[in-house]
Amino acid sequence: MVYLAVGIFLLTLIFVIWQPRGLSIGWTAAAGAALALLTGVVTWGDVGQVVGIVWDATLTFVAVILISLILDSVGFFEWAALHMAHASGGSGRRLFIGLGILGALVAMFFANDGAALILTPIVYEQAKALHLDTKATLALIMVSGFIADTTSLPLVVSNLVNIVSAGYFHLGFASFAARMVPVDVVALLMSLLALFAFYRHSLPKVVNTAILSTPQSAIKDQHVFRAAWIVLVLLVLGYFASQLLHWPVAIFAGSAAIALLVIAHRSPVVNVPKLVREAPWKVVVFSIGMYVVVFGLRNAGLTRLLADNVTALARHGNVASVLGMGAMAAGLSSLMNNMPTVMIDALAIHGATLSSSVHTLMAYANVIGCDLGPKITPIGSLATLLWLNVLERRGIRISWGYYFRVGITLTIPVLAVTLLGLWAWSALAF
Repeated sequence: MVYLAVGIFLLTLIFVIWQPRGLSIGWTAAAGAALALLTGVVTWGDVGQVVGIVWDATLTFVAVILISLILDSVGFFEWAALHMAHASGGSGRRLFIGLGILGALVAMFFANDGAALILTPIVYEQAKALHLDTKATLALIMVSGFIADTTSLPLVVSNLVNIVSAGYFHLGFASFAARMVPVDVVALLMSLLALFAFYRHSLPKVVNTAILSTPQSAIKDQHVFRAAWIVLVLLVLGYFASQLLHWPVAIFAGSAAIALLVIAHRSPVVNVPKLVREAPWKVVVFSIGMYVVVFGLRNAGLTRLLADNVTALARHGNVASVLGMGAMAAGLSSLMNNMPTVMIDALAIHGATLSSSVHTLMAYANVIGCDLGPKITPIGSLATLLWLNVLERRGIRISWGYYFRVGITLTIPVLAVTLLGLWAWSALAF
């Protein structure tokens, strides 16, 4: 049973990362889940349990990405990027930092995938318009892509990992934000410091932002643009109300997405049927399928071994618990992708012998490790693989060797300081 569960997991993971001939990750994960069922590694009861865990997370993620696609269609993100560019006052370094802050804000409300995949083409086009050389262009692209993940900590909706963890450990939206917003500020400051130290010699001292379009010119539909602000404010209020009402976050995110679709259905610049088709529905199938395969590892007793290590970590105090859990999550995420990792670690934390406070602390440390750890390698997250593909289509090829060198150099110090920030803030406020 052990070898069979591990074999199915590894085979599924290889095809998810490799995606031969564009094979959908949803089909791959579904096939892995079907194989696990047919061989008896998991039961239909496990499938039901997985659906109960991930339905809110995946539908929320789809809704948030759908909202992002609508906003992108009407020029919302280009408008924001142009504001940041003009606010730099012609300084290359301020532009670099401003785009990093913008990436953090977009990741906060629209998830890391939206921040990386939507902002990257905009940043690339701005770099072209500013006539920046290859090194400067790469620096701006890397800051937007790197920070999209390292600052995807503050809200439940900022990362699919967060949504899954919040659902599994019953972490309310407001409670999650109270714990993680200050920690995210630490992650942002440390990320900007690390990125600036790495790319400072590539940045021009002066950029001619006067040649860029005005922010207002980026708006393609004023009606949808103005209505979107109202919907977004109501959405954020709904997120916080979800904890008081004990309602799934997907209800509020889905309602906002539907509201925007209705508002935009007559817009000449928003192709609503196409956007609905292009929404990441495959993530729903992928999440259910992948986690069914992960439950096979649990049934084979492998997560029990990890739970024993988590219990052993807790004996060394809160600092060791946070750093150890975060490092473990980051390492596993970089090697086998953060989506299976977050559930494997969640099962291990659930099965470990821990006090209530340490249990919660490790749940948050797991989130940090699974959010930041993927930046070490290109296979750490599906968003990174898609991001690299977006760049390659625009003639910018980032080799895996270069990515790994940059990733490990920047991620390790950012991860360590962010985990210490979690420990310090938790000790101070909780």
